[in-house]
Amino acid sequence: MSTTHQVSVPSARQRGSRNLVSALALAAAGAILPAAANAGSAEFATTNIQYLHGTNYADFNPNGGFSHDDESSIVTIEHFNVWKYGDNFIFVDITNPDREGDGFGTTGKTSGGFYAEISPRLSLGKILGKDLSWGLIQDVLFTSTLEIPESPVEQTWLYGAAVDLKLPGFQFFQVNWYIRNNQDSGIDTGQQVTLAWGAPFKLGSVPLVFEGFFDYAWGEDPLKDNIITAPRLLVDVGELAGVGAGKLQAGVEYQIWRNKFGISGMDEDVAQAMIKWIW
Repeated sequence: MSTTHQVSVPSARQRGSRNLVSALALAAAGAILPAAANAGSAEFATTNIQYLHGTNYADFNPNGGFSHDDESSIVTIEHFNVWKYGDNFIFVDITNPDREGDGFGTTGKTSGGFYAEISPRLSLGKILGKDLSWGLIQDVLFTSTLEIPESPVEQTWLYGAAVDLKLPGFQFFQVNWYIRNNQDSGIDTGQQVTLAWGAPFKLGSVPLVFEGFFDYAWGEDPLKDNIITAPRLLVDVGELAGVGAGKLQAGVEYQIWRNKFGISGMDEDVAQAMIKWIW
């Protein structure tokens, strides 16, 4: 889940092959880890590859202020698994892997940029061997995330507590609270709340999925408090085509970002066409 990190953008030439190699290495890890999980102690595992395309990403305007006309393609690899004592979520975003696109913070074109997160959580209920469910609360967890931006931006460690909720109509709904510990010594330690959800439903005979995330990060002076959310509405194309439910989905992700990357006044509203292959 993309979150706040310090803006420090290398030149387009610096980003070239080095970042593409790193992105491909992370993508390979995303492809290998699911197989390892299935062969090991995972009780459940799922992986997907997404392709997104948008044309209104926010950026700096060379003439001052901000622009809202950057165009980019993004390939995302996601993996989620559940094991004996918790769960793990991993994703890698590869920006413009198929072509050169508008690079953030530069007037030039770039390709092969990446961003990744690794998010393990430990279930207190599973560790203690007790049912901690109560009312809408399904479980209480220790939660953590490592944000891995492209160099030279520093990584950020997040750690805190979470609850999984049982809400009508939702397949899952998570509430995570974190301490944000940016490894850049010039950025204060802050906090973050992250929501994540998934809700399959039908509109008539059309199978749909409403999913997404919401991040609110604050207290990382000199960065500004920021909000990013990316709700998705996807049609289960695989079920409609008769090849199986939950295998191929397509639709729109709408990304809303206020104070993008912690930059005061840089706001973003962009609709992204999306296709998602799941296995």
